[in-house]
Amino acid sequence: MAYRLTGKRVYIAGHKGMVGSAIVRRLASEGCEILTSDRSTDLREQVAVREWFSVNRPDAVVVAAAKVGGILANNNYPAEFLYDNLMIEANIIEAAYRNDVEKLLFLGSSCIYPKMAPQPIPEDALLTGPLEPTNEWYAVAKIAGIKLCQAYRRQYGCDFISAMPTNLYGPGDNFDLANSHVLPALIRKAHEAKEVGASSIEIWGTGAPRREFLHVDDLADGSVFLLKKYSAESHVNLGSGKDLPIIELAKIVCSVVGFEGEITKDTTKPDGTPRKLMSGDMLAEMGWSPKISLRDGIAHAYRAFLAGERKS
Repeated sequence: MAYRLTGKRVYIAGHKGMVGSAIVRRLASEGCEILTSDRSTDLREQVAVREWFSVNRPDAVVVAAAKVGGILANNNYPAEFLYDNLMIEANIIEAAYRNDVEKLLFLGSSCIYPKMAPQPIPEDALLTGPLEPTNEWYAVAKIAGIKLCQAYRRQYGCDFISAMPTNLYGPGDNFDLANSHVLPALIRKAHEAKEVGASSIEIWGTGAPRREFLHVDDLADGSVFLLKKYSAESHVNLGSGKDLPIIELAKIVCSVVGFEGEITKDTTKPDGTPRKLMSGDMLAEMGWSPKISLRDGIAHAYRAFLAGERKS
């Protein structure tokens, strides 16, 4: 049976982040009351989370709160990426169970899959091989979140589900070159190079690894679709179903930004996983597909960057 959001109190954990804010925007048309918590409620602290839930009593929850970052951040802060994400998800999921939450959606990441997973990656590839070392700390935490939802579903009958988004981008993204993901980093590099009249920009690695990207507004739409339509133990891939080499992504970004210089490669830096394209068959069979093309989405993200809708 479909879950009706109309009239429900829906808590978005991480509402100020790129993902959480997009879900808040999408839920505005669902006739529900949106609940948020400010920074005075530290989601890493069990007592604080339990108190918030007991006072606010949400009907549904979306776990979009997480400590996120790219290869460099994962490498430099492994303890924070593992501990913070484990605490956030465990505290929210346990509090949701204790307070009789009707529906919970946990958002993970495509990095949960083995480094050499089959392509496109089906949901059942989880835990079939070693992880990519450059982001294993974050991946282990997200795998734990999936398993928590499955465990609470099995033991307590909770309607807790999980979705695994691919690489996301859009308004509210992190453009700090020290800890951002590849697409926002490319947008900032190309913009700054254009502003100063530089002759080139540099990308990490060979440019050969292939990546899949999804605009965050499509992610939000897919998440609401799952909240309303899906109720089962398996996590669900949430992506675009298309990938491209990083060097081709860099060319599109430069074209959108208007930077006409050269793209150079620092091959002393790691490439990461060779390819990471998720199978979208499971979600497509339910009747959902993304609507925003990559080029249009990058143009939207660049306009948001220029308008200051970002972290930096």
